[in-house]
Amino acid sequence: MFNSYTENTLEYHQERCINCKRCTEVCPHGVFEEGEKAAILKNQTRCMECGACALNCPVQAIEVQSGVGCAWAMISAAIRGKDMDNGECSCGGESGSCCGE
Repeated sequence: MFNSYTENTLEYHQERCINCKRCTEVCPHGVFEEGEKAAILKNQTRCMECGACALNCPVQAIEVQSGVGCAWAMISAAIRGKDMDNGECSCGGESGSCCGE
């Protein structure tokens, strides 16, 4: 069973990493750490599934289902200056799939 407090959808393929360091720069929670030859997945449980790392990885070494943990909806609402309680789901899922009612 999926436990959103201890598990997430983040998948890291270290063998694809070219050590560009973008994931370490964009992650707001320090999930990744700079390594000598590739990034290191340091704190996977801290991932809030915002998708910034995956979107900025030029070699698709990182995969994450944005919105599963509602992070994308919260970030999107904050950027747009909107309230989360408007009933609209902006995380790309089906209506009500991540934002609740």
